[in-house]
Amino acid sequence: MNTAVSETSPQPEHPFIEKYQGRLAGILRWEQLDELWQTIQSGSTHDWFIYHIGEPPPAIPCKQEKLHLFIDEIDKLLKHDHEHDYCGIVYTDSKDAPEFIKIYDPNNLGHVCGSSGAPPPLPGWILSKIQPIDLEAAIAPPGNRRRWWQKIFS
Repeated sequence: MNTAVSETSPQPEHPFIEKYQGRLAGILRWEQLDELWQTIQSGSTHDWFIYHIGEPPPAIPCKQEKLHLFIDEIDKLLKHDHEHDYCGIVYTDSKDAPEFIKIYDPNNLGHVCGSSGAPPPLPGWILSKIQPIDLEAAIAPPGNRRRWWQKIFS
């Protein structure tokens, strides 16, 4: 009996990726976003990671002051740059006890819902109570980009 593990055997997902790919609720109205920020700021703020996609993932949670500053600044940015009367670009695992929040950059939305058949763009920022891993490395590029890359170097 061969007990060797095949290279194609599925590997267990990292908890951060499980949260990233898990079910998240959209924050549709600006009032809901205000409530989400209030929930975070009134709870335990010492164990949040702020991850800006494209930068190295943080190794330690941010300080409370940095979390509050980030929330204030991202709120201003979203409300200024997303010129709609609704939010719709922030997603959370829980509105009452959030532990994971995706924030899409209003200037890089593409088709966030993925309805075009293309994968949705990566978010701009993630707030997480789970230490992030490099999302760009963990999420495979679309097949057409892999084929393009392979064509160049084959």
